[in-house]
Amino acid sequence: MGENEVFFSVLFSKSDGKSKQKKNKKKRIEQKKRALCGCGCGNGRDFMRDGRRKPSLPSATAPPIHLPAMTAADPLPTLRSLISLLPQLLYLYLLLDMSGVAALSLSLIFTLLMVASAEHDYGQALSKSILFFEAQRSGYLPADQRVYWRGNSGLHDGMANGVDLVGGYYDAGDNVKFGLPMAFTVTMIAWGVAEYGRQMETSGELGHAMEAIKWGTDYLLKAHPQPFVGDGNTDHHCWQRPEDMTTSRLAYRIDANRPGSDLAGETAAAMAAASMVFLRSNPAYSRRLLSHARQLFEFADKYRGKYDHSILVAQNYYGSFSGYEDELLWAAAWLYHSTQEQQYLDYIANNGDALGGTEWDATEFGWDVKYAGVQVLAAKFFLQGREAQPAPVLERYQQKAESFMCSCIGRGTNNVQRTPGGLLFHQSWNNLQFVTGAAFLLTVYSDYLSSAGRSAACASGATSPAELLSFAKSQVDYILGDNPRGTSYMVGYGDSFPRKVHHRGSSIVSIKVSPATVSCREGYDTWFARKQSNPNVLVGAIVGGPDADDNFVDERYNYDQTEPTTYNNAPILGVLARLHGGHGGYNQLLSGAVPLPSMPVGRKPSSQAFAIEQRQTTSWNNRGKTYYRYAAVVTNKSARTAVELKLSVSQLYGPIWGLANSGDKYTFPEWLSSLPGGKSFDFVYIQAAPPAVVTVAGYKLIQ
Repeated sequence: MGENEVFFSVLFSKSDGKSKQKKNKKKRIEQKKRALCGCGCGNGRDFMRDGRRKPSLPSATAPPIHLPAMTAADPLPTLRSLISLLPQLLYLYLLLDMSGVAALSLSLIFTLLMVASAEHDYGQALSKSILFFEAQRSGYLPADQRVYWRGNSGLHDGMANGVDLVGGYYDAGDNVKFGLPMAFTVTMIAWGVAEYGRQMETSGELGHAMEAIKWGTDYLLKAHPQPFVGDGNTDHHCWQRPEDMTTSRLAYRIDANRPGSDLAGETAAAMAAASMVFLRSNPAYSRRLLSHARQLFEFADKYRGKYDHSILVAQNYYGSFSGYEDELLWAAAWLYHSTQEQQYLDYIANNGDALGGTEWDATEFGWDVKYAGVQVLAAKFFLQGREAQPAPVLERYQQKAESFMCSCIGRGTNNVQRTPGGLLFHQSWNNLQFVTGAAFLLTVYSDYLSSAGRSAACASGATSPAELLSFAKSQVDYILGDNPRGTSYMVGYGDSFPRKVHHRGSSIVSIKVSPATVSCREGYDTWFARKQSNPNVLVGAIVGGPDADDNFVDERYNYDQTEPTTYNNAPILGVLARLHGGHGGYNQLLSGAVPLPSMPVGRKPSSQAFAIEQRQTTSWNNRGKTYYRYAAVVTNKSARTAVELKLSVSQLYGPIWGLANSGDKYTFPEWLSSLPGGKSFDFVYIQAAPPAVVTVAGYKLIQ
């Protein structure tokens, strides 16, 4: 293989179907999209991937209003229940038309919404969202793998092509590795770490985030020279665990004769962004990533063309509908950010018009359309105030970045649609990918403006950085459960979350529980069609989300809404770190790489009226992995009896005994209903990891 060849894995996925296009290309591309996707691609597809017609979704009608009883001891769960009734209360307001009473009621409702929203444990959500990436790993799993129900898979990827393409990530609920969304995933995790690594460190998650990046970049390095593994058509015909795959594992490549500027450009961006993350902890690895990033960018710019014209199978799954121009600018922006070399800044400035960076008024940001991301990065360079020569061009990029911000918060000239519950809405299939992407850009841009002492210029007037961050927070809170359904769209977070996720590995019993092979069609008959919840909880996964009316049907066949993807999760990591750890006094306008420590610092649990002590009681080795048994003692330090105790246990990756599960919290075991003052009880758990973080989430003291 020559250095101008790149392999990329096609092991799973589907076409997005509604990316915004340049004005002069939109009609032609939309026609092409309809031709590629077939019936209904853009607004909810009619057929399942095995060729069967998708069952009709049941209509979602509003339930009768049942007001919950409020308790003074811990009102937040009750407030959250009230919030879930918000649309129905608004309906009553319209019927009553009592302006005084209604205004007071609405004021109370929105006050409750603000109070309850503040209760979210963003640190726990961050831990869970990072854990999801371990469930998506392909290849040989490491000894410290925390998602215990997964096993080794895809161990022969690339063999038929004479290259080693073992590793990387399955992008979604199937078993295909697609290079374009995988590289975008890595870029966004790295951007989150570059901006909010210090906040991740205080949450104890920086090390895990860096591991998630490196798992992706290790694979991307293998794919260059030589990139794309798996056959989406045959993979979707089967419903199997990754460990049981019997489908084709073909690898596809791009080269000078079969160009793929979009794929190569995104991979260059991922490596450049990741090089910043590892600059201090692993400088040799950082230099290696940067060297590959330079080569890939040069290849992408010299041999221009869309990758799905060279790899036709990609058109059915991740077609490059927006073209490759945005990825060229995206790669150059990250190369400038990581190197501070003028040539890359000049590329952005000199090609802004020709490649669309200063022309597009983007309203979405994701694996296909990167213009908003380019514009935000260029705006950051402009706000630094040191790039004098191309400043006028960079200012035009900034104006486009602010156009994106204003359209998201509803203060622009082309505002993004919202659901009645306030969620940004772009399309029926996997809408939350755009929500998390927008939330991240709003978050970082609010900090860029704040550091520069600036506000955003929207059509309706100046908009403060706090308004941008507040709206980003509202979108995250919606995902975590502050919505009309009271449903968390992050699996494993909150009391109510999707249980029948469209995900092969999660929906089939673990190979460690039942080693017998699950055949191609057996998986559909036995596991896909079963009515019960998935046997393996896909902790941290963000699914596709609700429709335009906030409706959601938790069924395995409903992949529009219940399928997770890595690029849903990647952007939200930085937002959660920011919301949990705050701005932290870090100057977001610092140029160059952010020096980050190589290991995270553990988070100290709060005690309140309780003392929680943990100790390791024993350890043993099994198949090269060390397991630890931990014992925890919970003591009531007060003089009164405690009831309704709720414990939050994060960073738990194994079985636990001595506690009863209650949603995403734990409470007294069945044999214990209260704990007198000065008394204790204990519980134990086993995992191949450091101790879990145990905190008190709620309790009530009685006489």
